[in-house]
Amino acid sequence: MQEQNLDVSVCGFGDNVVDVYEHVRTMYPGGNAVNFAVYAKKAGVRRAAYMGYFGSDDRAEHVIRSLHEEGIELVKCKQLIGENGYSCVSIAEDGDRIWGDYNQGGIRGESRYVLDRFDVEYLRQFDIVHSGNYCYTERQLHKIHEAGIPLSFDFSDDSTWEYYQEVAPNVTYAFFSASGLSVDETHDRLRKVHELGPKWVSATRGVEGCYAFDGERFYRQESKPVARMRDAMGAGDSFLTAFLVRSADARKRGASEEEAYKAGLAYAAEFASDVCCAQDGSWGHGLRY
Repeated sequence: MQEQNLDVSVCGFGDNVVDVYEHVRTMYPGGNAVNFAVYAKKAGVRRAAYMGYFGSDDRAEHVIRSLHEEGIELVKCKQLIGENGYSCVSIAEDGDRIWGDYNQGGIRGESRYVLDRFDVEYLRQFDIVHSGNYCYTERQLHKIHEAGIPLSFDFSDDSTWEYYQEVAPNVTYAFFSASGLSVDETHDRLRKVHELGPKWVSATRGVEGCYAFDGERFYRQESKPVARMRDAMGAGDSFLTAFLVRSADARKRGASEEEAYKAGLAYAAEFASDVCCAQDGSWGHGLRY
């Protein structure tokens, strides 16, 4: 993946986990919010931070150590006594994931992060804050929205329509997976989610690429062919991250919204393809257990 010099600052707010690859007895750091920060750093943003809770076990220490090695800012994180989040996974021959046991975020799921006024002032320093539907941050999102901070959110592929109605009004950039929908159904979902409040809605469809809607026009971005799928972990996270940081940088450099979106989509397809070929886990740092 080619690093760019992007005049953008970002913060991932929410989940961190270890993805436990049982078939090779190796664990990798991950989580939607953490992946966002790391991929943004790899893309070349000037500042990338993560805000969330860690557990107190060896898994937590591995994630913290790995994030330090990647240069991610962690000043607003806290470490609580308890089990860190984990998900067990194995990899199929085509590189796709087969999910197993998980612990609902561990201590992070039991002790939800509550934003105070100083946390919100900290988040004002960033161009984009990102969270997702496994982050347990839903009750805090209105504070970010009311502060006028651009908020990105990943609804994944398993959010109910009631959940969209609850969360989307606080979101600036909405992402979801539409692999199980037809193209017509995808377009319909894009329109309906946009009507809830986000200014940009994007749906990834695996090898078919991405469909998106900005309220005026639809966008179509084909996926970049992958010569050898090594590990699909992080494919969606890397796509949305690359899109957000590249389009934000383009706007700062004077591009129109349409130009910025197109530049972001093209870069995202390339970036996500490279991630799937580059390493095991979301961004490497495998530790044998």
